Parts: sequence; structure tokens; C-alpha cells
Amino acid sequence: MPRKRLCLLGVLLLLTGYLSTAGAQPARALPDELWFDAPAAATLTVEDGRFKDGLGREVVLRGYNVSGTTKLKEHRGLPFASVADARKSARALRALGGGNSVRFLLHWAYAEPVRGQVDTAYLAAATAQMGAFLDAGIRVYPDFHQDLYSRWLFGANSWYTGDGAPRWAVDLGGYPDEFCGICLFWGQNITQNEAVKRATYDFWHNRHGVQDAFLTTAEKTMTYLRQHLTPAQFAGVVGFDPWNEPHSGVLDPGQTSRTWEKDVLWPFYERFRARMDAAGWQAKPAFVEPTLFWNANIGFQKEEGGFLDVGRLGPRYVFNTHFYDQKAISGIFMWGKAADGQYVTDFGTVRDRAAATGTAAVISEFGHPLSGGVSDKAPTVLKAMYQAMDSRVRGSGWWTNPSGSGPVLSGQQWQWDIYNGRHRELMNDNPGKVQTEGDAWNDEDLSAVRLDDSGTPVLRQDARLLDRVYPSATAGSAVAFTYEDRSRDGATTLTWNEVPRSLPAVRQLVGSGQYALLVWRSDGSAEPTELHLPASFPTSATTVVSDLGVTVSPPAYTRATPVAVASEPGGTGSRRLLLTDADSGTLHYALVTNGATAPPATLLDAARTELSTWTVAQFG
Repeated sequence: MPRKRLCLLGVLLLLTGYLSTAGAQPARALPDELWFDAPAAATLTVEDGRFKDGLGREVVLRGYNVSGTTKLKEHRGLPFASVADARKSARALRALGGGNSVRFLLHWAYAEPVRGQVDTAYLAAATAQMGAFLDAGIRVYPDFHQDLYSRWLFGANSWYTGDGAPRWAVDLGGYPDEFCGICLFWGQNITQNEAVKRATYDFWHNRHGVQDAFLTTAEKTMTYLRQHLTPAQFAGVVGFDPWNEPHSGVLDPGQTSRTWEKDVLWPFYERFRARMDAAGWQAKPAFVEPTLFWNANIGFQKEEGGFLDVGRLGPRYVFNTHFYDQKAISGIFMWGKAADGQYVTDFGTVRDRAAATGTAAVISEFGHPLSGGVSDKAPTVLKAMYQAMDSRVRGSGWWTNPSGSGPVLSGQQWQWDIYNGRHRELMNDNPGKVQTEGDAWNDEDLSAVRLDDSGTPVLRQDARLLDRVYPSATAGSAVAFTYEDRSRDGATTLTWNEVPRSLPAVRQLVGSGQYALLVWRSDGSAEPTELHLPASFPTSATTVVSDLGVTVSPPAYTRATPVAVASEPGGTGSRRLLLTDADSGTLHYALVTNGATAPPATLLDAARTELSTWTVAQFG
């Protein structure tokens, strides 16, 4: 049976399940014109090195980590104090932050507080909070999070703390008192704290069967999620991240980080993959992370890795990595601020490693401190990171080399914590060290959101930076993409991708506004290509110039409308641009801007002519 007919059949079957298993959501038929908003559209697989939804469209996942609160005892290892707070956060993440996905943190210590006994009350609470995001139309991949192996390695008066393994796993080890020496940053404990190093080593070598216990708990957790989420919700769970930021702890004699990754880390992932299959997650990929420092941008910290010796991962795995600019965070190795193209090489390496391993890539953590001595770099660092996820070509060279863009990368910013600045965490259970500021964990402060005095979520960063245009679903394949967000660094507007003077009509149309340009090759789909529309792109101020049509204030979507707008799934008020043409192999383009007010038809026609000529010249 042809793929499109299979997709349509899947939509009908899944839609039936959706309408009959909506749980607390009121049962209602989908409007005929939004027939593609069924669980099939939420289902995600890996195909030809890209994420694909159940309708065959190329998908980009953008969003946040939810949340570092899981590391704390304050809410018993959960991201939220209640399901109501989870719903509030999910709505804000969609409507304010522009996210369509989250990496949802779980805590092993709370899932298995007693060896061999899974706490179903914890799993029930986590499942309900996860469901709040799924009901808001947000895709989820859970992550069993750990940092510095375990909080139980640290005493009441320690300078730092950890999270992850339960107390019983630490008690088995007989580890020395933790001590990091001269550690200016908590991450130095990974390589300098003997207790952390030894406990980490023991986990990877399954001493006392601790790795076996973790895998058993992971399987039970995944089974619980599959059984207690509705079919429609479970369709939106896109995979699982087995272990956060893996590091060897201690290498065996003659071993290198590269051979450790091949001989120790990868077998663990294969064991985890088998547990996913046993739990009924056969169709969902494992989001596997290479050794932590494989892509560090400080030379003495960098380790060889990136799955160089594993071979092709294939569609059952996703190349999942983190990126923080340690030079910028250090305050020592980077003077000044980030600039146009700052990270295109770093993120290009991620694209290359994913392609070499035959799978899709996701940058599941990236970010920068929002307070402290280096916080002034945050606006430029984050803009440069988002820029590098959009394209591997710097802004100043994009219009002359768009074909070098590469795939649009998926990524989840660290982090989305509505309790930022309002925590009450007893650090290492010490009542004399109550943490309230920032993220309440090792002096970090990276949350993009907080609650105001009325309890309403508000952004802590420029909305123009966070709420972005991006191609959330492409009917075919994205060939090139760029977005000029015009975000601010203080009072300065950061413009790194000016429309060139060789395109005067396009330049005039965009003016000082934000703009995005997507070039894609169609595949004959009847489904629309979707771009997220930020709140800064209200319908009345949105202009689209495309080979599919030219429109000011795009109309509401119907199947017969090639350029239109619609709400995004989940009822949060967020919106999307829909571009539809059921041809095959045709190269399309669409410029989306909020820079024009009532532009005349002559200007729109001139801009379309310029873009059509430019597209032919650049792509043939």
C-alpha cells in the first residue's frame, strides 16, 4: 500500500482512539479543515536522518527542559508542585516560549527509593504532570537525570550537591568523603571529586548490580507510562533519554574516552534499548548521549568521542548531545560577547556526527547563566546558539550560500522553571542552607521563565529571542532556513542577517521587522508545511511572500488555501502558518515577515519576483 494511503488510514484509526480516550479532555470532533491534527501527526520516528511525523513530514523539535526542579527535594523529585502548576507551565511554554517539545526530567532516587521497589505514587504524579504537556500539544521525551551521580555523596555542609542515584546505591559503595579541592564550578566535581568519580565508575561497571537495578526501574517506569497515558498522549512521547551527561568517572588502564564510549557506554545503551522494547516502546527511539566532553570548546577539557567507533546508529537511536559555551561561562577564556556565526562550526559538527551515524540530531541542553558575572553575554550567546541551530551558515553569508544551511537542528534550552527565584530547598537537607534564589541548585540561574507576584508565568529573556519562527513540520525536506529575530542586547538591536541590497524590494518589505525564509522541496503530500508563528507575528501584521501565493493577513486554514494560519494543537492560543501544495519534487520558498504595514501590491509582486529569481540562482 502506498505510504500516503497508509498515513491516511493511520489518521483515521488513531483519530478514533483519540476521540474515545481523551480522558479529562472534552470529546469533540476535529474540524474537517484540521484533519491532520490527529495523533498520527504527533507520532515521531527517524527516517533518512531526520525526524518524521506519522504523516511523513520532516519535524523540528524546539522547546525547553522541564525542569531543574526535578533535581531538588522540594517537590520530591518532580518538576512541579501540582498538576495545576504543570498545566500552567505547559500553556506558558507553548504561548510565551514558542516550544513544541520538552525534555521531561525524572529522578531515579524517587522512582526507586528502596532497592527493587518502584514508588508507583511517584510514577503516577510524574505521569500526570507529563500528561499536562502532552495535552497542550507538546511532544515529550523523558530523561532519567543525574548530575555528580547522587545527592547522597554530599554532606550537609558541602559546597555542592548532586542528583540521580538513590541513597541505597551510594551506601553500597563505601565511598570517600567528597572533596573537590579548588572547584570554582560545580561541574569540576565530575573529574576532580574522588567520591563522584568512583561512584560513577561503579555504576558503569555494574558493581553491586546497581546498573541492573537502574535498568529494571527504567523498564518499569516506561511500562507504567505506556499503560497510564492515553493512546493519544503516548503518541506524543517521542522517545527516552537513558542517562544525562555520561562520563567514565575513572578510566581503566590503557582505556581512552573513545574506547570507553565504545566498550562501556554503548553496551549500556543497547541494554537500555532492549528494556524499551520490553516495555512496549519498540517504535520510539532512544535519545543517546555521547561522552560528556566530546564537544567541549575548552581544549584541556575536550575528550575524544561522539560515537566515532559505534558505527551507524540507525532509526532506533537519536544522536543526542549538549552544548554550553564553557569559554563564555568561565569569564576567563572569552572576552567580549558572542557574534554572528559564533557557533556554526560547533553545531555543524553535531550535524556531521549525526549524519555519519545515520540518524537525527538533537541538542537536548544549551543555555547560559542569566545572573552573575558573565550574564551580560547571555543575549548574544543564546542568539548565536539559536542561529546555529537554524543554519550552519553565518548570517552575513546566508543569502549568498543558503544551500550550505544543512538540516534545521532540534533543541531544548536549559531550562523552563516557573519557580525560579521562589524555591525553598534545604541544600543537602541542611536547614541552615535554604536555597531560594535562581534555580536553587549549585548557584545556577538559567531559567527562561519565572512567576510574577500574581502567579503568572513571565519570560526572563527577550521574547523575540525565545519565541521564534521555525519549520515545525515540512511536507518534504527543508533545504535552507534562516530567521532574523532582531532580539536585543540591552538597548541594542542585534541584526546579524540583513537582507542584501541586491534584493531591494524584499529589503524594503522586511524593513526593521523580523523575518524568516524557508526553502523546501515538496514530496507530493497533501499535508501542509507548518511554521510556528510567534506572538510578535499577529495575523494582521504577518506578510507572506511565496511561490505558493502572496498574502497580507493570511486567512484561516482550509484544505483549498495554500497560505493560511491556524491555531496550534493544545488550545494554548499559539499559532502556525500553513503552506500547502500537493506537488512532488518542486522547490518552494516562503518569506514570512512582520516588517510591513499594508504593503502595496506592487511591492509584494516585486519581492516575489526577486525571491523567485534568487531561488533559481541559488538552487537551480
